[in-house]
Amino acid sequence: QVQLVESGGGLVQAGGSLRLSCAASGRTISWYAMGWFRQAPGKEREFAAAVSWNGGLTYYADSVKGRFAISRDNIKNTVYLQMNSLKPEDTAVYYCALGRVYYGLGSSRTGEYDYWGQGTQVTVSS
Repeated sequence: QVQLVESGGGLVQAGGSLRLSCAASGRTISWYAMGWFRQAPGKEREFAAAVSWNGGLTYYADSVKGRFAISRDNIKNTVYLQMNSLKPEDTAVYYCALGRVYYGLGSSRTGEYDYWGQGTQVTVSS
């Protein structure tokens, strides 16, 4: 049984930083792309960042580019999202997701991911 557990969310002032972690169990993430998505109240889930299976490629939504950084530690079976210069509009529940295929390069589409975590709340105050 594959489980993804996010942690590291919380309340932070605008301009601050948070580092989210997503620990996987039940499957090694080494061969799969990983993604971070977010969902604000009343809005659809949207893509934030993705990383290829070997960490060589990363992708970001325009809204977070230059402020967020996705990384992975395949030995720890964990993916991270470093979030800097946070803005109130970054407030959302953040979800990590495990890609569907071997040697995935990463995608912004939710359909390209098989498993999802339960989410962690990030709140940025102005």
